[in-house]
Amino acid sequence: MSDRLERLVNLTATLLDTRRPLTLVELSERLEPSYPDDKVARRRAFERDKETLRNLGVPIVTEAVDPLTHELGYRVRPEDYYLADPGLTDPEQAALHVAVTAVRLDGGEAREGLRKLGGLEGAAAPPLATLEGTSGLGDLFDAVARRRSITFDYRGETRALDAYGVVHRFGHWYVVGRDRDKDAMRAFRVDRFDGPVEAGPPRAQEPPPGFDPASALRSDPLTYGDDEPVAAHVLVDAARAAWVVDALGEPAVVQRRDDGSVVVELEVVNREAFRSFVLELLEHAEVLDPPELRADIIDWLRGVAATA
Repeated sequence: MSDRLERLVNLTATLLDTRRPLTLVELSERLEPSYPDDKVARRRAFERDKETLRNLGVPIVTEAVDPLTHELGYRVRPEDYYLADPGLTDPEQAALHVAVTAVRLDGGEAREGLRKLGGLEGAAAPPLATLEGTSGLGDLFDAVARRRSITFDYRGETRALDAYGVVHRFGHWYVVGRDRDKDAMRAFRVDRFDGPVEAGPPRAQEPPPGFDPASALRSDPLTYGDDEPVAAHVLVDAARAAWVVDALGEPAVVQRRDDGSVVVELEVVNREAFRSFVLELLEHAEVLDPPELRADIIDWLRGVAATA
């Protein structure tokens, strides 16, 4: 372990353990490895450590030690740092265990979260699905949890987003939030980011009251873009009808046929996303109208066939 990393760990533990705010001098006496003896270098090193810990979500507070001298001290209140006991009953914990084991995400972080909530309860469920991870996904979940704004490059353009939620839809991960430049709700497909995500300070933004990222993405990735929306009708056979209705919502259904198939209506802005949606359904879906969207998919398939 490097000296700085060891000091960061020890600094966190010391600030959590104290019942009163500690001055920088007191921290220097208690920490190992310690800060430099030179006052200016000591202050700079401490400020770097403090900023690093705050960016990691450690809630360091600054308080006056002596009102007369205006000397400042630092500490971390345990009630601000530790996860509050949610008070799950045994049946609730067992249900959570079943949910986590039924859908598996690369990395196993969910099972570790269960242990922090009191351990595994009940039998594991047979796996119903495995969700593949995407580079940078952990940073996005962290940004949402800590109310951070993020910046990232997307198709050659730098975007700034108040990250409100991360949602899995149509086989892909999306981050949903307010586009700070356009002042509008937007969703971005994570695997199409051009590089890593840069996150701002915690608690810099707040989602609207009652905001549901899944509902915001219910019609996406089709409706996010700057073009004029076009109403599209897609016939989905019985084998995929329930899945599509669950993803789009019952209001999207304009016709239910006797054979179990459905016709759904989608408001399309992003034609590439619409094409991906239809093609992922393979032979189970057919675009009925408008003619230009149907022709767009046919032309794209012909182009693929010509280069195969």
